[in-house]
Amino acid sequence: MALVLDSGAFIAYERGDQRAEEPLRWAQRNRIPLRTSAAVLAQVWRSGARQARLARALQGVRIDQLDEEVGRRIGQLLAQTGMSDVIDGHLALIARDRDTILTSDVADIGRAVAAAGVRARVVQV
Repeated sequence: MALVLDSGAFIAYERGDQRAEEPLRWAQRNRIPLRTSAAVLAQVWRSGARQARLARALQGVRIDQLDEEVGRRIGQLLAQTGMSDVIDGHLALIARDRDTILTSDVADIGRAVAAAGVRARVVQV
């Protein structure tokens, strides 16, 4: 079991939104693994000096990389679903059964996860 974080979760956390803070703190307290995509990091990171909260939230988060093999798998998943968001596809491949994905885009992430055959819970932030 792990908590997988989408861009929306990090943005909400950075803004002090309890819907993101509570699950992230719970996972950290209970040593639940945290995962995200390198593409998510690229989407949310702008300036380390002004993103202290985000930098703290990223501590202990495993950041999965995009390489050629992963890129091909994401492309196949997107073709299968008719979707186009690379990050949604990558998060669907990162997630495992029994994981929870914290996102602001429940519909698309849920669709990608279902197409990947993963039984993860998708939670709105």
